[in-house]
Amino acid sequence: MSRLWVTGYRSYELGIFDNHDKKRDVINYVLRKEITAEIENGVDWIITGGQMGIEQWTIEAANSLKSEYPDEFQVSMMVPFAEFSGHWNENNQAIYNQIKSQVDFFASTSNQPYNSPQQLRNYQEFMINHTDSALLVYDLDNPGKTQYDYNVIKKYADKHPYPYRLITFDDLQSAAEEYFESLNNGFQDE
Repeated sequence: MSRLWVTGYRSYELGIFDNHDKKRDVINYVLRKEITAEIENGVDWIITGGQMGIEQWTIEAANSLKSEYPDEFQVSMMVPFAEFSGHWNENNQAIYNQIKSQVDFFASTSNQPYNSPQQLRNYQEFMINHTDSALLVYDLDNPGKTQYDYNVIKKYADKHPYPYRLITFDDLQSAAEEYFESLNNGFQDE
């Protein structure tokens, strides 16, 4: 079994507040491409959290690949505490619940609502111990909340065989150019 932890920026950290934002299209393109490569290299579990942004978009991207790889992988959403989206507005809670209903496995590493930062540390420890590698949409020059996951992953990888890869803003820019070029070429072919 090969399990991949995917995490990264929250949507607001990327300045994306609308699913119709062109940046969202590029990120979806990147996630589909990366997840496809991981599946083709033997990953059979895509495991992520429930945060708005890269984590939820990972679930959507992975699920969009199910028709191409129907029996080759599963998707899991793990959250650090019960009532994870409880303080979000109604719209964001509805999106979260819809995405949560589309995963193959869902669990919380704590059965209690948020009451301590220890729950977040326990979540990170669980994710490290239950995955074999990590993919982060994260740029070290542009700190965000993913810094905490990155620090845990890097510290663990320094002492254990745990490969991880960062998709940086430069990588996203290159992907954007590739994505828009492919769109332009598609229009020219018509």
